[in-house]
Amino acid sequence: MTLGETARGLLELTRPGNAVAAAVLTFTGAFVAGGLGEHGLAVAAAVAATGLAVGAGNAINDYFDREIDRINRPDRPIPRGAVSPRGALAFSGALFAAAVALALVLPALALAIAAVNLLALVAYTEFFKGLPGLGNALVAYLVGSTFLFGGAAVGDVRPTLVLFVLAGVSTLTREIVKDVEDVEGDREEGLHTLPIAIGERRSLQVAAVLLALAVLASPLPYLLGYFEEAYLLVVVPADAVMLSAAYESFENPTAGQTRLKYGMFLAALAFVVGRAAAELGVP
Repeated sequence: MTLGETARGLLELTRPGNAVAAAVLTFTGAFVAGGLGEHGLAVAAAVAATGLAVGAGNAINDYFDREIDRINRPDRPIPRGAVSPRGALAFSGALFAAAVALALVLPALALAIAAVNLLALVAYTEFFKGLPGLGNALVAYLVGSTFLFGGAAVGDVRPTLVLFVLAGVSTLTREIVKDVEDVEGDREEGLHTLPIAIGERRSLQVAAVLLALAVLASPLPYLLGYFEEAYLLVVVPADAVMLSAAYESFENPTAGQTRLKYGMFLAALAFVVGRAAAELGVP
């Protein structure tokens, strides 16, 4: 392998799209909490720490999943030989260290969330990933907590609590659908994911019910008076995208979970629009 191929493999380990997306969610949490102006450096540190931590978590996940990926994802860097298992582990450690260094400049609550999340990232791949529902729930917490982390970075998590819950439930739905997609390799590796434990169709039904609950709860920020009608103009289409994704998952889990991700980001955008509209006094 050439140096360029190894560098490309290391970048792929981080899943840069996911890392950037998580960093954007942290920024969104800080924005929704209303603290961008006077806390610019803290927000920048939190955003960078999130991206690095997610990249580290993805890299260590590939390290632990290298045998499963030989079946499910043979094109990933470790199975195809672009990065050695030891190299992936060292790279993950370096990213974790950089994330911790950035988190040290943040308020105590943000630092506590970062510490819990770093431990959870490692625990997920080593202990919880193959447990029915528990691994999915841990990932859901991690995604939702990016909003809490952004709020904590500016000293106020309260405006992000509803977003944390909605993002967590939506992510739990997507994780269940992804497990249905990966059931063959997971069964070969001896994992006991939810689709293996209770069946693929029943798992998709559980995912659909969870998503329906999240959709029903999505108007809460408007009903509680946090946002005006501008929020609804974006969150309603997001709800429609996510519901159609849940329906599509019964026929095509791969397409369904991809569309669900788009719906989740559209829902996050609804909070940004709602906050911006509130700042500008737009109904």
